[in-house]
Amino acid sequence: MTARRTTALVVLLGCLLVLSGPAAAGAAPAPQPTDPGTIDININGGGDAGQPSTSIVLLIGLTLLSVAPALLLLCTAFTKIFMVLGITRNALGLTSMPPNQVIAGLALFITFFIMSPVLSEVNAAGVQPYLSGDKDQTQAFNDGVQPLRAWMLDHTRPDEIALFTKVANEERPANPDAVPLTTLVPAFILSELRAAFIIGFVIFIPFLIIDIVVSASLMSLGMMMLPPVTVALPFKLLLFVLVDGWSLIITALVGSYG
Repeated sequence: MTARRTTALVVLLGCLLVLSGPAAAGAAPAPQPTDPGTIDININGGGDAGQPSTSIVLLIGLTLLSVAPALLLLCTAFTKIFMVLGITRNALGLTSMPPNQVIAGLALFITFFIMSPVLSEVNAAGVQPYLSGDKDQTQAFNDGVQPLRAWMLDHTRPDEIALFTKVANEERPANPDAVPLTTLVPAFILSELRAAFIIGFVIFIPFLIIDIVVSASLMSLGMMMLPPVTVALPFKLLLFVLVDGWSLIITALVGSYG
C-alpha cells in the first residue's frame, strides 16, 4: 500500500508540473506593438514633377461621375431641352412614343453639342493645368468653373437672381461676378423652366387648333361617340412632318443659346 501511494503521489506531482508549464508561459507579458509609422496623404502631389498621382486622378474622376447627373440637370441646357421635347410629344397626343429613353438620349447629345465650347474652356482653364501640375486643386477649380459660370449668367434672368438674393437675405451683388453659385444655380434652373414653358406654349397652339377643329367637325356631323383625339392624331402627325417639326424645334433650342 505504501509503495502504491508513493507511486500515485509521484504521478500526481508529475502531472502538476506538466500542467503548470504552459500556464506559466501563458502568463508571460505580451510583446509591445511596433510603431506603425505615419501616413502622409497629399492631394496636390505624389506624381512626377508635382503632377497628381494616378490614384488621386482616379478618385477625382469617380467623384465627378457620382455627381455628374446632378451637374447635367442643374448646370447645363439638358433640363430645358428635355422638357421641350416632352411637351412636343404631349402636344402631338403621343403618350409613350418616342420613349423616354429616346427623348433623354436626344436631349443629351443636343446638350453636348451646345455645351462643347464651354466644356473645352473648362478643360483648358482647369483640368489640363491641374493634371500637368501647374495649378493646385483649389486654383484649378476656381479657374475651371469660370467659363461655366459665365455661360450660366448669360442665360439667367436678373429677376431670378434678385429673387434668390432676397430669399437668402443677402446684399444685392455689385456686379455679375459677385453672384455666388448657391444663388446662380437655382436662378438658372428657374430661368430654364420658364423658357421651356414659353416654348411649349408656342408648340401647343397649332395642335390645339387641330383638336378644336376636329372636335367641332365631329360634333356637327353627329359623331359624338368617336374620340376626337383618335381622329386628330393623324392630322397632327401630318402637319408635324410637313413643316419638318424636329428641325424647327432643335434649331430653336440651339439658337436660344447662341
